[in-house]
This record gives sequence, C-alpha cells and structure tokens, in this order.
Amino acid sequence: MMKLYKLLSFSFLVATLTSCTFTENMYVNDNGSGKFSVDIDGSALMEMAGDQLGNQMGADAKKNIDSTFTFKQLIAEKQDSISKLSPEAQKEIKKLENFVFNIKMNGEQKQFLMNIATDFKSVSELQDILQSMSTLQKLEGGTAPATPFAGLGDNKSKLSYTYDGKKFTRKAIIDKQKLAEKPADSTADMSKMMFASSNYVIKYHFPKRVKKVSNPNALFSEDRKTITIQYPFTDYMENPDKLNFDVEFEK
Repeated sequence: MMKLYKLLSFSFLVATLTSCTFTENMYVNDNGSGKFSVDIDGSALMEMAGDQLGNQMGADAKKNIDSTFTFKQLIAEKQDSISKLSPEAQKEIKKLENFVFNIKMNGEQKQFLMNIATDFKSVSELQDILQSMSTLQKLEGGTAPATPFAGLGDNKSKLSYTYDGKKFTRKAIIDKQKLAEKPADSTADMSKMMFASSNYVIKYHFPKRVKKVSNPNALFSEDRKTITIQYPFTDYMENPDKLNFDVEFEK
C-alpha cells in the first residue's frame, strides 16, 4: 500500500496538471444539520497520461485504488510539525479533524476522483472551513499544499453560511489585507495552472422546495429541492464574492 504522503503528492500533481471539476456539495436536513463535501474529478489527466503517471508512482499505482483516511490521522502523523505552528494555525487545523478523505483511481476506466467530507450540526460550523485547508500548506514548510484541497482556501476571502429554515445564504467577504499581500511564487504558479480550464460547481440539496435563488444561473432539480450553479474556477479564486447568493424556500 502506498504511503499516505506519496498518495497525497500524486493527487496534488493530478489536480495541478489538468483541468478539474471541483464540486462543493451540501446536504441540509430539516433541523439544520447535514453533510458537506468537496469532490475533485481529475479523470481528464488519467485519460491523457495515465500510463506515464502510473510509471512515476510505481507498481502500486498500476492497481485500482480506493483509499480512505481521516484528517485526524493526518494531523496525528504531523503532530510535531503542528505543535510548532502558531496557536491560531493549530486552531484552524483542528477544525479539519472530522473530515474524511477518499481517493479512487482506476487505470482501466481512466478514473481519478478525490473527495473530502464531514458531517455538521449547523451550517454555521462550516464558516471558513475551506480557508482552514490552506493552513495545511504550512505542514510542508510552505512549499506546497499537503493535499490538492489546500489551495481551495487560498482565495483571500472569508466564507460563511446561514440557514434558518426560511432562507439559506452563502457569503464570501474579500479580505482586503490578504488581497494586498503578494503570494509566494509556488502558490501563484499552482493557482494559474488550476485556473486555466477548471470549473467550480455548487450543488446544494435542501429539505424544502426552493422558491427562488438570487443567482439567475441556478439550475433546479425536478423536485426543486436541489440547486446547481457552475462557475469558472477563476471566479472562485479571483472573485469569490461572485459565488454569493441567497436561497428562499416555499412555505
């Protein structure tokens, strides 16, 4: 079995070398609890260069992979490095303890899928959760994110969600101080590679029928309980407030 960080390094390579589809999923229950996940589909690179990448990864990569681990395991393995971080950074990383990471790779089907997921008791628990991912970058000395999801928190905004049964809001506020900071070359280069032709899809599932969405590009499921909105990945990274919207529900 491949070591954890070898697998993560390979998944990061896939995410940065090809156009990917990032899908932010949320399932909300009547009581406001639910499940949040982010999926990355990097199958395009497997289609183009699966054999070459498999050779780089060795014999294990030629087998079908379906591997799952918790961020709690990752945090435990890197505890020495984490203890050297600031209290604020340690607090951010602790938010990720309940996330589960899954990676699937199938050479014959040219499939490469990654997923992180967590349950929540209230959508308010998800505040800045993607921004917490960027803190993982510090575990590798700041040279590269520890997972391909780490770059998702590097869009210089603060993200929050609210839900009261009548209305749901997704809101990102630009952090002007971070916006003024010059990014490290490695981060900028990574972002440019991912920007090119990737998409960011929001897919939210609600317990009630949706009356209206403030974003005119929203698509509805047949029962009007699921909305889907697709954005260029450049909007997510460079103009995150474009992804803000409100959802109102039928009575």
